[in-house]
Amino acid sequence: MEKVNIAQKFSQIPEPWNPHIVGEVQGMHIKLAKLKGEFIWHQHENEDEMFLIVKGRLLLKFRDQDMWLDEGEFVVVPRGVEHLPIAEEECHVLFVERAGTLNTGNVTDSDRTRRELNRI
Repeated sequence: MEKVNIAQKFSQIPEPWNPHIVGEVQGMHIKLAKLKGEFIWHQHENEDEMFLIVKGRLLLKFRDQDMWLDEGEFVVVPRGVEHLPIAEEECHVLFVERAGTLNTGNVTDSDRTRRELNRI
C-alpha cells in the first residue's frame, strides 16, 4: 500500500493527451492525463470510461449533446458512445477504465493513440 499525491503525479506528466497509470483496483486502471486542445472523435466498444475533473474545465461533445465538466465533477461515458473531449485551457483529468483500454478507443491509427502507458 502506498498513498498517492495526485498533484505531485500531475507534475510528472510533461505533455497533454498522454495518460499515465497511477494505480489499479479490481482490474481497473486509475489514469491521470493533462488535456489541452481538441482530441479526436472516438468510442470504446467494450469499456465504460469515467472522466473526473481535478483541475480546469472540459467539454465533452457527443453526437446529440455537449456537456461541460467543471472541477470536482465526473461523468461515466457508457461503452459505444462516441465522444470528443475538448479542453480550451489545460485540464487535469483522472480516468477510471478497465485495464487495457486504448485511449483512442476504436481509432487505432491516430498520432494520439498510446498503446503503452507509463506508470508514475
